[in-house]
Amino acid sequence: MLLRIAAFAVFAIAPCAHAQAWLPDAVPAASNEPLTLDDAFERVARSHPDLRLFGPRSEALLAERDFATLRPPLRASLDIENALGSGEASGFGQAEVTLSLAGVFERGGKLDARRTLAQSRIDALAVLREAQRLDLLAEVARRYLAAQSARAEAAIARTDIEQRKRTVAAASQRLQAGASPESVVLTAQAALARAELALARAMQLQEAAQRHLAALWGEREPRFDVAAGDPLALPAIDGLDALADLLQASPELKQIADERRIREARLQLARSEAAPDIDWQLGVRRLQDTGDTALVAGVSMPLGRARRAQPGIRAAEAELAMLGIERESRDVALYATLAEAHGRYRVARLEVERTRADVLPRLARAETAAERAYRAGAVSYLEWSQLQSDTIAARRQQLAVALDAHRALIELQRLTGAPLLADARANAQGTEP
Repeated sequence: MLLRIAAFAVFAIAPCAHAQAWLPDAVPAASNEPLTLDDAFERVARSHPDLRLFGPRSEALLAERDFATLRPPLRASLDIENALGSGEASGFGQAEVTLSLAGVFERGGKLDARRTLAQSRIDALAVLREAQRLDLLAEVARRYLAAQSARAEAAIARTDIEQRKRTVAAASQRLQAGASPESVVLTAQAALARAELALARAMQLQEAAQRHLAALWGEREPRFDVAAGDPLALPAIDGLDALADLLQASPELKQIADERRIREARLQLARSEAAPDIDWQLGVRRLQDTGDTALVAGVSMPLGRARRAQPGIRAAEAELAMLGIERESRDVALYATLAEAHGRYRVARLEVERTRADVLPRLARAETAAERAYRAGAVSYLEWSQLQSDTIAARRQQLAVALDAHRALIELQRLTGAPLLADARANAQGTEP
């Protein structure tokens, strides 16, 4: 699965014609190198320690698998009897020397059970890494979104500054003509100062957000600016039923499937403990006084192993049974989160589109008409200023709703672990993970 393409499609903040229309000359050219969301994904995937940690963990699990596949070791022993005692056994004349080799013959499939358990843990590590990677990419997208949010706030503040400058100029002309008191000019200048303060605040927020983003790959002094984009671009996504089907392949449920294999392997290992192992010994004994040799052999087997293995078997069976309930609980929680995020996105997308199509054009026409009327003396400054404030407030509300939609979209991407847009799915098909 090509997560970078998937998450980039979900985030859907890319330069487009609408971005140029919504963020006109208000956005200055970036002095640093522009950073796209795809670039941020690349840097995090390459350098984040949480992902690099899986390399040593994999090596450790491979070593545990190699150890689990080892058979019980053979034991060589040398026994000396009837030596250094008293009487006839005072020396080595009556000594008996035995050289033997002993081992354990495992029964019940213990070796295969250990090998299966070790391999299932190795297989689960890949899914765990994929889940960790998705969480990190979601965090990258959120921090990138915060930087884009500050950039968009700065664009709105610049628009507000431009219109407040026109208000100050018009109020100054009316003051010079004796048609307006000085308090109107001072009020307009105060509104301009507030707009400039909002711009300065947005620029500081953008710098802080970029530092927060760069911290994910260990960069202390960011030498980039987030690429220009349109936060209001909210593409259509599939319905809730289609996304619910994608949940079955989500990393969280895949982890449960891998955990089931691990617990089944533990159950098999616990059952294999019920079969007693056979200890064997084979050697040669030398009788020192006669110089004769004799074969020595022995076999032993512990008793009561089946009874002693029952507690471990019951515990493993209980853990396996609990996993079914855990999966059911996880299904319910994932679907609830998916439904909530999907609903938030659909509602926010509707509000953004209606604001763009119905609210902002009418406010723009009303503000233009109010400006002409104010210059002609037909309306007061407060009426024109209020329309300007309503326009900026509507844009900020639209931006806030769009950002909430993007957060919901990021959560949907994290839950499903798959591209949500049709074109992204087409690009991901045939691409190796």
